[in-house]
Amino acid sequence: GRAGAPEAGAGGRARLREGLGSPRLASAALGSLRRRLRPGGLCCAPRAPRAMQMSYAIRCAFYQLLLAALMLVAMLQLLYLSLLSGLHGQEEQDQYFEFFPPSPRSVDQVKAQLRTALASGGVLDASGDYRVYRGLLKTTMDPNDVILATHASVDNLLHLSGLLERWEGPLSVSVFAATKEEAQLATVLTYALSSHCPDMRARVAMHLVCPSRYEAAVPDPREPGEFALLRSCQEVFDKLARVAQPGINYALGTNVSYPNNLLRNLAREGANYALVIDVDMVPSEGLWRGLREMLDQSKQWAGTALVVPAFEIRRARRMPTNKNELLQLYQVGEVRPFYYGLCTPCQAPTNYSRWVNLPEETLLRPAYVVPWQDPWEPFYVAGGKVPNFDERFRQYGFNRISQGFKEALKFHPQKEAENQHNKILYRQFKQELKAKYPDSPRHC
Repeated sequence: GRAGAPEAGAGGRARLREGLGSPRLASAALGSLRRRLRPGGLCCAPRAPRAMQMSYAIRCAFYQLLLAALMLVAMLQLLYLSLLSGLHGQEEQDQYFEFFPPSPRSVDQVKAQLRTALASGGVLDASGDYRVYRGLLKTTMDPNDVILATHASVDNLLHLSGLLERWEGPLSVSVFAATKEEAQLATVLTYALSSHCPDMRARVAMHLVCPSRYEAAVPDPREPGEFALLRSCQEVFDKLARVAQPGINYALGTNVSYPNNLLRNLAREGANYALVIDVDMVPSEGLWRGLREMLDQSKQWAGTALVVPAFEIRRARRMPTNKNELLQLYQVGEVRPFYYGLCTPCQAPTNYSRWVNLPEETLLRPAYVVPWQDPWEPFYVAGGKVPNFDERFRQYGFNRISQGFKEALKFHPQKEAENQHNKILYRQFKQELKAKYPDSPRHC
């Protein structure tokens, strides 16, 4: 009953005070309080035995050591791959890309570059007859390097394969498309070659010229369909060889003239030292390396034209790799001076007989000095402010052209008419030079 409560309560308080005074009971009371204040099982677990704590610590240390070992192995692998890449060099990298196609990102970059160049709509040349697209392909070039500058119709692009093998330095190529269909084919070829040929991506700059009434379009890899299925560089060149009609640079079958000098100027644009040849010519093995070594050793050749002797060879013969092999073919009549018989005076100042009898040298160097004589058309390397080719000259005659080893009947039918037209233009050009340089002791 209530009457007994105070007494019982007093006794309870007395006993509680005694209980709180006991450390053991106070600890139990606080533990009970903690359990009440941490719902959901968030209560303090009882302390684990010392043996279990040591076992847990050992396991943690083992996993940490294992993780550190894995990270070390990964770092060593990365270091090994980096060293391996550097030791293998460019040749091994090219072989790798031949076996493994470029990643989609690489192809996308090529397409983006093409799209940017073509979206500009091109620019008209000085005559207004041609539309020029610069930089369909771009490559990083050393300003002191020697660039091989060349030009071709779409059908003659198959010669690029040989140039890439023989010339180890950068190339710049100007392509002429005479029709709207050829302009589309040129863009698709550029896309295919750059996508599947590592050397094209690394060393070749490409430009496109077409008649001003046409515009080139962004290539669609699905059109034309035969190029969409190609998967290697060799397949692209093989396909091009099957669809091309090489050797018709000046017989285009249209009312458009082949603008050889415009193409030459475009190909060597921005270059310091450049060797300008036509696409069906083949440089000697090691020529780029020899020129680089010679030009790097001395700056005295700036403003000097370094003439490279040119020869013609029968198509059935294997291309000589050095001067000794060339002279063996020369002595039996399988090789002859360039344009021999067709236009002997055009190359006679080179003095082939003197060059043939020169002793073989380990290093490339100028052998003798030759004054220019009319109508010499030498192939040469020159640096500095080199005058542009006169772009009024088109088609055949009185400009630097390359026809290979041809018979008279194998020229295009309009050859003689074009030759006479350019002959008159050349006489006018000489008079303009005399008026421009009246005090010069040299005369054409």
